Amino acid sequence: MADTDEPFCQFLVSEGAAVILGEQSSNNLAMPLKPDATTMFGPRGVCLVSKTGPLWVADTGHHRLLGWKNRPETDAQPADLVIGQPDFHQEGQNANGTPQSNTFSVPTGICTCGEGLAVADAWNHRVLIWKELPQDHNVPADIVLGQTDFHQNQVNRGEINTAADRMHWPYGVFYHRGYFFVADTGNRRVLGWNRLPEVNGQPADFVLGQSQMNLRDENGGGTPTASSMRWPHTLAIWQNNLVVTDAGNNRVMIWDGIPTENNVPCKLVLGQSNFQDVELNQGVYWPCSSSLSMPYGVAVHKQWLMVADTSNSRLLGWTESLEMGISSQGLIGQLNFRSKGENRSYGRTYRNSLSWPYGISVCGDTAIVADSGNNRVLLWSIQS
Repeated sequence: MADTDEPFCQFLVSEGAAVILGEQSSNNLAMPLKPDATTMFGPRGVCLVSKTGPLWVADTGHHRLLGWKNRPETDAQPADLVIGQPDFHQEGQNANGTPQSNTFSVPTGICTCGEGLAVADAWNHRVLIWKELPQDHNVPADIVLGQTDFHQNQVNRGEINTAADRMHWPYGVFYHRGYFFVADTGNRRVLGWNRLPEVNGQPADFVLGQSQMNLRDENGGGTPTASSMRWPHTLAIWQNNLVVTDAGNNRVMIWDGIPTENNVPCKLVLGQSNFQDVELNQGVYWPCSSSLSMPYGVAVHKQWLMVADTSNSRLLGWTESLEMGISSQGLIGQLNFRSKGENRSYGRTYRNSLSWPYGISVCGDTAIVADSGNNRVLLWSIQS
């Protein structure tokens, strides 16, 4: 177990976020907030397209995307655009109607892909793709994956088994040099396309986490292995290696390179000392520098691999050559590696505190953090 005096590096500036979007806590507790152009409810996905913007946020609990045409420069700056609701003041799954090409039911992961945008629309069991970045309110998506058209939203298209063109609670999307990945969380797998999909319902080319496209059992129907998954959530590329947060197994999986064939095992994991153990915080109550509890988000900046250790309300960072289960060197959100309370258990929020951070992305020298439990998004400078 790590000692409370174990040294660590703060890879984000110690003063905290430069800009905070969304309301902060009310009466010392983060509460669900009525939707408007400044509020959020449990945001999970964040994407700053360039250093100057735009910024897109999956405002998950309000079932919408919020867009800022330029990078926000002030706290609580109102969004310019909304997709998923008739206006900034309404909420409800699929805008209180049926699925459309511009509605959502629990949107989560978000990323740029080519000149466009992709969003994991988790409870509609689909992924929406815009070929170009939306420039106005409620721009309809161009492509849907996981369903045959924009009006369907059944789990695995209403079938018991899954397939290469079906999804169940997809929570993460990621695009890298032509490859497109979806963390198909409810099917315990990651789907991969060798190029960005071009038509509705296009089947994936390969799968990770299952031996075949029609299987969906937790950990492949057996005990955890180097190739199995429970709740894959987000993806990144670190030092040309694919990284997947396997939240349900309380670990981060890292491959040797970028796999493009079915069921390729990963090379190593972080958060556990081997491929078989999967307990949160390695089976003890308090975390340490090498343990994880439901890690959902991951991002990369230069040498840093940053992980949102969600249930421990902290960010961890690795910067050394990785080995199985190696300790992290960086820590954000807690005073030491053995702490895990929301907002450091102080009850109120600070510019450098966290409560259940679900998402993290990086653009330039800025980390964008979906601080979900605090109903806010943080634009936080990376330590130089």
